[in-house]
Amino acid sequence: MSAAPTTPGLPALCALTRRELVRMLRQPSRVIATLGAPLLLWVFLAGGFAASFNPPSADGATGGYAAWLLPGMVSLVVMFSAMFSSMSLIDDRNAGFLQGAIVSPAPRWAIIGAKILGGAAVAAVQGAVLLCSAPLVGLWPGPFGLALALLGATLSAVFITSLGLTFAWWVNSSQGFHGVMNLVLMPMWLLSGAFFPAEGASRWLAVLMNLNPLRWTTDAIRSALAGEPSPVAWGLTLGLSAASIAVALLAMGAHESRRND
Repeated sequence: MSAAPTTPGLPALCALTRRELVRMLRQPSRVIATLGAPLLLWVFLAGGFAASFNPPSADGATGGYAAWLLPGMVSLVVMFSAMFSSMSLIDDRNAGFLQGAIVSPAPRWAIIGAKILGGAAVAAVQGAVLLCSAPLVGLWPGPFGLALALLGATLSAVFITSLGLTFAWWVNSSQGFHGVMNLVLMPMWLLSGAFFPAEGASRWLAVLMNLNPLRWTTDAIRSALAGEPSPVAWGLTLGLSAASIAVALLAMGAHESRRND
């Protein structure tokens, strides 16, 4: 007997990605909440600490601390959106859709790729909305700088979505996933340089910040908005994004092997 025909990976990837986008668009309350919470936090923190901090990179910006906070708030929008996107893997598994996709001719990388592409696309759109406010706080990166900052936000979404998918393979409930991701992602975001620069932190805290992947994705966005892209931050951001995709694929393979055993 001849072997069953194999579905090409690209059509499967496109179809699954479209499904992810349609599902997200049918939940406007989630999209609004994901963008609204960081936006309000940015306004309140920028107003409350306006006269208390003068971060070095905000010296040339009329927004002061608000300008310093903006890249961190973009990272927060991306983090929330990516976390919800990766959590959908648990919903798909509980509904039986994931099992059907796994046994279909679609390659495994198309299943993971659709989750990552869908999450990154939504996060990029939400990040773009917040990035458009850069001129309001005195940041004038120009079209190229804004596009580069948006690329940094997209790569950050790829990293966080892939990280979330890695955990989602081993967590059985949405409630448990929320707890795990809050325990992992919130400290990472707090130490990403969103609130204060690593240069002025205590030595032990600065070490933790330098080891934090979100520190470098946030610095990539910040350097793009400042008009001086950091080669170190961008190199690490690209490497982290690629490595996280590989880890998510390995986690899927390990989970399926354990289940088959």
